[in-house]
Amino acid sequence: MAQAQLRLPVLPQVTDRLRPITDPLRDRTQELLAPLDLRHLGDELLERFPKHLSRDPAGQLIVRAELLALPSSAQARDRVLALPGVTLIEETELEGLDLRWLRLHVDTGRLNEIRALDPDGQYDYQHIYLGSGTTGVISAPGGSAPAGEVSATRIGLIDSGVARHPALRNAHVERWGCEGAEHPASHGTAVASLLVGRDGRFQGAAAGAQLYAADAFCDAPDGGSVQRVAQGLAWLTREKLGVVNISLVGPANVLLHKAVAAAQARGLLIVAAVGNDGPAAPPLYPAAWPGVVAVTGVDPRRHVLAEAGQGPHVMFAAPGSGLWGAGLDGEYVELRGTSFAAPLVAALLARESLAQLRDAAVDLGAAGRDDVYGWGLVAEAQRTRRP
Repeated sequence: MAQAQLRLPVLPQVTDRLRPITDPLRDRTQELLAPLDLRHLGDELLERFPKHLSRDPAGQLIVRAELLALPSSAQARDRVLALPGVTLIEETELEGLDLRWLRLHVDTGRLNEIRALDPDGQYDYQHIYLGSGTTGVISAPGGSAPAGEVSATRIGLIDSGVARHPALRNAHVERWGCEGAEHPASHGTAVASLLVGRDGRFQGAAAGAQLYAADAFCDAPDGGSVQRVAQGLAWLTREKLGVVNISLVGPANVLLHKAVAAAQARGLLIVAAVGNDGPAAPPLYPAAWPGVVAVTGVDPRRHVLAEAGQGPHVMFAAPGSGLWGAGLDGEYVELRGTSFAAPLVAALLARESLAQLRDAAVDLGAAGRDDVYGWGLVAEAQRTRRP
């Protein structure tokens, strides 16, 4: 006997029903873990390079048994070098910044003693600066929001090494550092792709621009040190660039501040991430120094990232989650952190003035400029979409 076929109801995909629940949970988990990831990164480096790295009294990561010195006079220099247990490693000339300082091999616990010997000089630890963002889920290439064409523009980058990714295959990338060797890393590669990447539908915020990428890490024990970051600034200044992105964070180091101020005096506009230590954390540098364009990150709902730093130095907000960028092995990875908001702003400032960007910013939070969003949200159209 023939039987009527039972018609089953058409049900929505389970994933479609769950996504409104699971996506916010995933985002919240990332928010909670991001500051921990940044703190643990320093511990991981200490475990990897125990003979080369340690922490200063404030808990900041430093190169072990090394200080930087800018004596106030030739006589002060001689007095410092005559101290028992002090050895000159090298005298560093930062050509282009008109700066010259000393790298000293000495017990870092003697910093205050040396400062007291030359009160008018400038002495500090060899601090280590770290990236302020994380990479996550992997995907194949895909689309992104349209970006402005800035083919005649040159943009600087001080970060870790940049891989030869398909998104950067046709990009003009001038690499510097590591004595000509290449040490690609995930952080620098992702930031570079957000700036000048282009691969099918994937397009960075300044696709077509020339990128001058200084590798301040080189997979070395002192990667991200004041010395290496300052040397990158000196190179970019010699190349006469207008804008540089620095998605690295660390403490207020007097010698690095000197280098930053010298670069600014020579026309270099520095864009930097505010960092991911949380809203109650002390300000991080170079973002918090005067004249630096400090960038925070927001999620796709225009809410500030829970881990983002806050303070009066914050100048702009830009997308800092829900972004995608180049990974180390030709893939694309999900990005989160103020590290990845900063290059979107740097790309805009390569073709617009600060005043123009401020006027175009979407005011978020308290009316006018505030400590959370600065002047407001920019670069929303440059958010790279999930491939």
